[in-house]
Amino acid sequence: MRVIDDLKALNGEQRSAFLASFLGWTLDAFDYFLLTFVIKAIAEDFHVKPSAVQGAVFLTLVARPFGAVAFGWLADKFGRRPILMIDVLLYSALELASAFAPSLIVLLVLRTLFGFVMGGEWGIGASLALESIPVRSRGVVSGILQEGYACGQLLGALVFAFAYPHFSQWLPQVASWRVLFVVGVIPALLVFYIRRNVKESPAFEQNRGKAHRGMDVIRTLAANWKLLIYAVVLMAAFNFFSHGTQDNYATFLEVQHGFTPQTVGLLTIVMNFGAITGGLTFGAWSERIGRRKAIVIAALLALPIIPLWAFAPTPILLGLGGFLLQIAVQGAWGVVPVHLNELSPENARGTFPGAAYQFGNLIAAFAVPMQGKLAEARHNNYGFALAAVASVTAVALAVLTWFGPEAKGVSFGPKEGTPFD
Repeated sequence: MRVIDDLKALNGEQRSAFLASFLGWTLDAFDYFLLTFVIKAIAEDFHVKPSAVQGAVFLTLVARPFGAVAFGWLADKFGRRPILMIDVLLYSALELASAFAPSLIVLLVLRTLFGFVMGGEWGIGASLALESIPVRSRGVVSGILQEGYACGQLLGALVFAFAYPHFSQWLPQVASWRVLFVVGVIPALLVFYIRRNVKESPAFEQNRGKAHRGMDVIRTLAANWKLLIYAVVLMAAFNFFSHGTQDNYATFLEVQHGFTPQTVGLLTIVMNFGAITGGLTFGAWSERIGRRKAIVIAALLALPIIPLWAFAPTPILLGLGGFLLQIAVQGAWGVVPVHLNELSPENARGTFPGAAYQFGNLIAAFAVPMQGKLAEARHNNYGFALAAVASVTAVALAVLTWFGPEAKGVSFGPKEGTPFD
């Protein structure tokens, strides 16, 4: 009920900013995950091993932090709204261009550029939404915003499951993957909604008259370097928590349990419903108990669930474990957008959250290959590898959060009681 009440309390301008930010992140994730479903088909088309195509995923992750800094700097200088529109257009165009890649090398370059642009969306969208809404609604909106990522994966799975088989009927199987990337241009339509319905962040508008040169942002980040380093380390733990429990999940089910693609897909969908539930619940709860407590409780909640998630013998129990574990994982993640934006220095809110998130993600990009090597060393025991990383990360995340700072309720520009409420 708290979620519904807080969303109803938003006025039209606030709802538009929130919806644009949520859809931007959802459709960004949708475009990202489309590639993961057709790695095998791309490999067959270019006559390479799947591992060569998986390099595109790694390059996407590596490029994201640099895009977060570049687009965040532009958003702090020119505004959240125009840079968000440019970002959406660019990642949609790069997704479409991927459909016409004549070689694997060209595809790798395009996906690297896509990662650069993708890195910019999260920070800009989160700052636009959270700077536009009342303080009391931040936790709820934060939880919903972050689960745009899970919604994007769900959309990708639905398109792959129900549309892709039809593509394969009238196109050679090795070429049908290209149609998915054509579908991936749909997010560009979001720009029309943003242009018509979304206004600039009130906090940015309040500071528009001040000198907002590029060096101002750099000086602000330099002056807060200890906080930035802490945030990057914290987000590395967060990303180990998510990538370490999600990215090798399908491989775990296929290799160790021998499940069919249909079973793997169903369990993945169940997992994502748990993620959405967790994000909404803990994001809203953080308004009552605080950001740090909500994150710590969610992280520690994962520990007793990990054995069921990693070592259950049947699909039903594995599905239950995946659902419950992602409540914990994405429960912690649901607090991230608001927590990082509240910690962020005022003059660098377009840059700081996205940079911290994506540089932490760069560090955690090694979680997937690390788990693979650990599993192979134990005769493809992915359950052990996933459980080991998840357990260590949950404890590390709880410790880092508990002894870190919190700025719940800090003012973003205009105070409560203004027309923006």
